[in-house]
Amino acid sequence: MSSTLRFKMVDEASKKQPLRIVPPAERPSEFFGRKVFGKDAMKEYLPKDVYRKMCDVIDNAVPFDPAMADAVADGMKRWAMKLGATHYTHWFQPLTEGTAEKHDGFVEHDGKGGMVEKFEGKLLVQQEPDASSFPSGGIRSTFEARGYSAWDPTSPVFVIADTLMIPTIFIAYTGESLDYKAPLKKALYAIDKAATAVAQYFYPDVQRVRTNLGWEQEYFLVDESLYSARPDLIMTGRTLLGHESAKNQQMDDHYFGSIPKRVENFMRDLEIHALELGIPCKTRHNEAAPNQFELAPIFEECNLAIDHNMLIMSVMKKIARKHGFRCLLHEKPFKGINGSGKHNNWSLSTDTGILLHAPGKTSLDNLRFVTFIVETLKAVYDHNGLLKASIMSASNAHRLGAHEAPPAIISSFLGKTVDDLLDHLENNMNDEIKVRSKKALKLDIPSIPELLIDNTDRNRTSPFAFTGNRFEFRAIGSEANSASAMIALNTAVAEALASFKQRVDALIGKGEVKEKAILRIIKEDIKYCKPIRFNGNGYSDEWKAEAKERGLDCESSCPIIFDHYLKPESISMFESQNVMNKFELQARNEIKWETYTKKIQIEARIFGDICMNHIIPVITNYQTLLLDNVHKMEQVFQASEAERLTANNKGIIREISEHETFIIENVNRMIEARKVANVIESNRERAIAYHDTVAPLIEEIRYHVDKLETIVDDKLWPLPKYRELLFII
Repeated sequence: MSSTLRFKMVDEASKKQPLRIVPPAERPSEFFGRKVFGKDAMKEYLPKDVYRKMCDVIDNAVPFDPAMADAVADGMKRWAMKLGATHYTHWFQPLTEGTAEKHDGFVEHDGKGGMVEKFEGKLLVQQEPDASSFPSGGIRSTFEARGYSAWDPTSPVFVIADTLMIPTIFIAYTGESLDYKAPLKKALYAIDKAATAVAQYFYPDVQRVRTNLGWEQEYFLVDESLYSARPDLIMTGRTLLGHESAKNQQMDDHYFGSIPKRVENFMRDLEIHALELGIPCKTRHNEAAPNQFELAPIFEECNLAIDHNMLIMSVMKKIARKHGFRCLLHEKPFKGINGSGKHNNWSLSTDTGILLHAPGKTSLDNLRFVTFIVETLKAVYDHNGLLKASIMSASNAHRLGAHEAPPAIISSFLGKTVDDLLDHLENNMNDEIKVRSKKALKLDIPSIPELLIDNTDRNRTSPFAFTGNRFEFRAIGSEANSASAMIALNTAVAEALASFKQRVDALIGKGEVKEKAILRIIKEDIKYCKPIRFNGNGYSDEWKAEAKERGLDCESSCPIIFDHYLKPESISMFESQNVMNKFELQARNEIKWETYTKKIQIEARIFGDICMNHIIPVITNYQTLLLDNVHKMEQVFQASEAERLTANNKGIIREISEHETFIIENVNRMIEARKVANVIESNRERAIAYHDTVAPLIEEIRYHVDKLETIVDDKLWPLPKYRELLFII
C-alpha cells in the first residue's frame, strides 16, 4: 500500500466525520450525573424511608437491608425506563483487566399471554454468571460453572444506551473472589478500620477514614483506516515493528500544545458522555509523545474512582470510533517514544480533613501528618516487591524504565522539606514537629502576582512520590485495572497502621505518655524504612546499583516478579487483613502467569505471520526489481562502467539478503521456542520460558525488519509507518 493511498484513506475517513460536536446547551453542572441513579434520582423514585436507608448504606457503610430490595429495584427500573432503558445487566470486573456484562430485558410473562415490564429485588441483588468461562486460576473447573455476582450499593447504577448497568462483585460458588472489586472492598474496609483507630489518637471524634483516588488516564489516538492496516495493532494493541520517525518527541512541542481540532471534538464528545455518567472529568491535554493525550477527573472515593476508570476506558474506545480514531490504551504502542501510564494519586481523609495534609495548626496536627507519612513509607518498604508485582504485566514491562516512565524499582520521593524533617526526627526525640508551610516567591515582573511555592518539588522518575497532600503511584499501566495496585497498597498500609497502633498501645500500657509513645515508634519506623526514600534520578544506572545495596527488589523478569504474591509475608498480610486467602492468591498468580504467556504467544504468532507473509514477499519483490536493474545495466554499459554504476544496488541487494536470512532463520527459531515452551506443564515455568526465549527473539527480529523499512521502496512497504500513524491528525 503506497503512502499516497494510505493518506487518501485517512482523508476520506475524516471527511465522513462531523467537523464539530455541539455540546448540550446546559452547563456541565446541570447535566452531570443525568444517567446515574444518584441521590437526587433516589429521592424522587424511592419511598422516603428506603431513600434514607440507602443514604446510610452509601455514606456510613451501614449493611444493606434485603427487605428493601424490591422497592429499590422498582425505583431503578422506573427511572431507567424513563431514559429509554429496556434491559439491565450486572456489570463486574473479572480477572481479565476488562469488564463483563450479560443483558436481560425488563420483561416477564403477565399470566395472560402477554408481557409486563418487571424488575425484582432478587434480580438486582444477585445473579449467576458462568464462573467457568472467566479466568479463575483453578478455583473453578470447566464443569463447575456456578458463580455469583452481587450488587455493590456504594457504587451507583447507571444507564448506557438501552441498558441499566449495575456494578457488582463476582465470587465463586465456594466463596472465593473471582474479580477485582471484592478484594478491593475488603482492602478499603481494612484501611478504614486501621486508619480510623490511629486517627483517633489525634481526633477522637473521627468515625471513618476514606481512601481517595485520582487517576490520570494517558492514551494514544490513531486514524482508524491506518489502524486497520496494522495487524499487530489490531491483535496486540502495539506496533511490533516500525522504524522510528525522523521527528518524534525530541522537540517537546506536542506536550501541552494546542489540541488538534479533530481531537478536541473527540474530547468534548467524550467529556459530555462521561459527565452524564457521573465521571467528574476535569483535565485534558496533549501528552509528551505525538498523538498522545491525557484525561483526568476530580478525586473520588477509591472504589467509585476505579469503577469510573473502567467505564471511561470503555467509553473512550466507543467515542473514538465515532470520530474516525482508534484509542490505544496499551502501555507501549510505539517504540522509541513515551509509553502511557495511569498515575494513581492516593490519599486518606476523614470528615475532618486529609490525613496526609500539612502543615497543621498545632503540634498534634503535625504529629498526625508525620505518623501517616511514615507508616505509608513503612508499608511501601515492607512490600516494595509486591507493589511492583501489582502493576507488572507483559505490556507494562515495555514501559517501565523507558523514557518518562518510572523504573521497575519501587522507591519513594518525599522532597527536601519532608525528607529533612524525617532525618531530624530520627536523631532528635524531644523537638516539637514543625512542618514548613508554602513560601512566597516574588518575581521581578511587576504585573505578575506573588506565587506560593509548595514545600516539595516533583520527581517524575519516582514510582511513588509525595506531592503535597497525597502520594502519586506513577507505575500503573494505562490499560490496567487500578484495583490491582490499590488492593496491594491499601492492604499494606492497613497492616502498617495496625502494627503501629499495637506497638503504641503497648507503650501507653506501660505508662508512656501518648505523644511520647507515638514519637518513639515513629522514630523506629523512620530508621527502619529509610532505604525506600530516594530523591534522586530513578533512571540512572547508579540508582539501580544503589537500590540493590539497599535491599530493594530489582528483579526485571515479569513472571518472576509475580512470585511476590506468594511470599510468606504477602500471604500473611492479605490474610491478617481479611482481604484474600492463600488459595485466592495462588489462583490469581496462575492467571497472571497464564495471561503473560498468552500475550507473548499472540505477539509472536502475529509477528511471525507479518514477517513471513507481508515483509519477506515485499522485500523479495524489491530485490527482484534491483536485480533486474543490475542485469539491464550490465547489458547496456561496458563491464567496468557497469560495475561502478551497479555497485550501490548490489550493496542494497546484499544487505536485503542478510536481513532476510536473519528474519527467516529466527522466525523459525521463535516458532521452535514456542513449541518447547508450550509443552511445559507449570504455568510459572512456561511464562518464564516465554520471557527468556520467545520475547527476546521478537526484539531481535524487529531490528532487522525496521532496518529493511528504511531500505525498501516506500510504495512497496505494506504497513503504515510511524510518520503516518503519529502525525496524520
